[in-house]
Parts: sequence; C-alpha cells; structure tokens
Amino acid sequence: MNYRHAFHAGNFADVLKHAVLARVLMHLAEKPAAFRVLDTHAGAGLYDLAGPEASRTGEWRDGIGRVLAVKDMPQTIAALLAPYLDALAACGGGGSQNGIPSRYPGSPLIAARLMRPQDRLVACELEPGAAGALARALGRDARAKRIAIDGWLALKAYLPPKERRGLVLIDPPFEKPDEFARLSKAVAGAVRKWPSGVYMIWHPVKNRRESEAFLQTLADACIPKVMRLEISVGGEADGLTTSGLVLINPPWRLADELTPLLDWLVPLLARGPGAAARLDWIAKD
Repeated sequence: MNYRHAFHAGNFADVLKHAVLARVLMHLAEKPAAFRVLDTHAGAGLYDLAGPEASRTGEWRDGIGRVLAVKDMPQTIAALLAPYLDALAACGGGGSQNGIPSRYPGSPLIAARLMRPQDRLVACELEPGAAGALARALGRDARAKRIAIDGWLALKAYLPPKERRGLVLIDPPFEKPDEFARLSKAVAGAVRKWPSGVYMIWHPVKNRRESEAFLQTLADACIPKVMRLEISVGGEADGLTTSGLVLINPPWRLADELTPLLDWLVPLLARGPGAAARLDWIAKD
C-alpha cells in the first residue's frame, strides 16, 4: 500500500486518528509534569487541501469536510472533539472554502498545538521533501525538534524519554509488504525499553488476516493494556475503507470517551452499507 499522505489528508482515517491523538494529549496534560511526544513518521506536517494531491482524490470532503459541515453537534461530542477542531482551526489559515480550512495539520502540528510550554516533541521524517516541509511547518517552536532519522531507528534512539511520561505515535507509510512484521518487532522492542509509555499505532485494514496477525503478535509478546479501535466507512469504493488504531497503555478514561464518539462518527462518515466501528481490548490486566 502506498500511503503518500498529501493525497489522503483529512480523510476519515485522519479524523479518527487525530481526534484520538488530541484526547490522549489532553489526558497527559492533566498532570503538571512535562511529557514527551515521539512521532516516528511525522510526514510534512501541513497539507494543502486545495493542492493538486488533495484535490485529485477529494478524500477530505468525506472526512473532515463532513465533520465541519455539522450544524448542531451534540454537546458531548463537541466537547470531545474541541481540542482536535481547535488545533485544526489554528493551523488552517489561508482562508477557507465553505467553512473548511484551506490547510490540514498532520499529527506533529496537532501535537505542538496541544502541548504546554514544558512539553516536548520529537518529529522524525527521513524523506527530504517531507522533512523540509515539516521544518517549515514547525517553524521556530523551541518545544519541537525535527530530526531526519528513520522512524524505526528513532524508537531505539529516543526511548525512554527523560520526562518519563508521554506518547509514541507510530504511523508508518505501509509501502513495503513486510511493514506489519517490522511494526510488530519495533513495537515489542519499544515497549520493552519503555513499558510505561502510551503508544498509539495507526494501520490500514486492507487484509483482515494480516491485521489480526499483527494484533496477535502483541498479545503473544505479553504486552498489557492493548486496545483496538477500528472504523469502517463501508461501501465498495476503491482504496481504504477501514482504518485501525492500536493503543497501548491508553489513559484510563479514554475508552469511555471514544465509545460515544465512534457511535457518532460512523453514520456521519459512512459511504455505504457495512459502515461500523469497533472498540475492544486485545489485552487488559
């Protein structure tokens, strides 16, 4: 699977991933001690929704476009989405189209927007074009460090963080056939180095057997507190229709927050029959 993100920015998978990211960061910020965010595959940081890539697919229209078009959002959902949508509005800039910001932030910019002065971000991106764009997007934010390093190596080099609290976001491009095997090995190794960290792992669900095998490797590694999230928009369209997240050591109230959020997102983002969501535990001590 080739997942060059400029084509997919703001799609249904981004909506789930970034809404959950924002919730995790809000929970981390409840304690005064500093935390660290390690984003292993950070990408370009900011994406032009009117640019040639996003315009070619138009995926954002069935993702963040639908969310922002809602006129009367339930108060509970509005409260859950507020950090994500506030970060989006702050990074959007450059005008809007029917209320949709012209630019969509990736995970490093959302993290930077929601961090406090004492928190830190390490954003890793090796591809030269994306790395340059990421440096420009982060600007002179002293809390954020952009490093041109392979994300898999970053898991070995930057864990555990000196803050001893924080989040590791792993969002690889899934361009190689052995990506799930590499992901399994990398996650198991990272958790051994830093067992108390919060880990958030994005993956496409294109092949159910492959996805289940990945989850089984986490169970076999005896990693406690592994939560699975999935959202499917249904239909028979080409491309990605089901997106998955795995959370290791999620904040203890997160599952209670995400259940109503998923229930609300499924009919909003549905593209046809079979739209559904899933939240369960692969391991829970």
